[in-house]
Amino acid sequence: MNRKPTSLTILIADDDTDDRLFMDKALRQSGYTHNIQFVEDGEELMHYLRREGRFNEQNAPWPDLLILDLNMPRKNGFQALSEIKDDPALRRLPVVVMTTSSADEDVVKTYNLGVNSFVTKPFNFNRLVEMVGALKTYWMDTVKLP
Repeated sequence: MNRKPTSLTILIADDDTDDRLFMDKALRQSGYTHNIQFVEDGEELMHYLRREGRFNEQNAPWPDLLILDLNMPRKNGFQALSEIKDDPALRRLPVVVMTTSSADEDVVKTYNLGVNSFVTKPFNFNRLVEMVGALKTYWMDTVKLP
């Protein structure tokens, strides 16, 4: 599928309202001017990706990148990641886990499930801006996405 640069979308799955706000602000501050969509848990994420319930092609543009928190209610990030990578229609979606965890077992488990990158959320906003700027540069400006 050929995409125009104006159609880029980052989907962020995170249950924490403040973290969603900080991510939006950090992406904007790092120069990201395209679409950002948010879902609050793994169930909502899967409905978004499968365009079920309240989600459709108009309000749920296909993401070019998913930033996924691990610790969410209803369906956690591990469960959602497993479903995404097991589904032939979803598995090519690049997924970056961004979570407060830095536990080795979480890193290994997510890579075993097929995550593309694992980063630990910084506790400093300036560091978050740097980190999402690097993610934006790599995933949105450098690599060729499917």
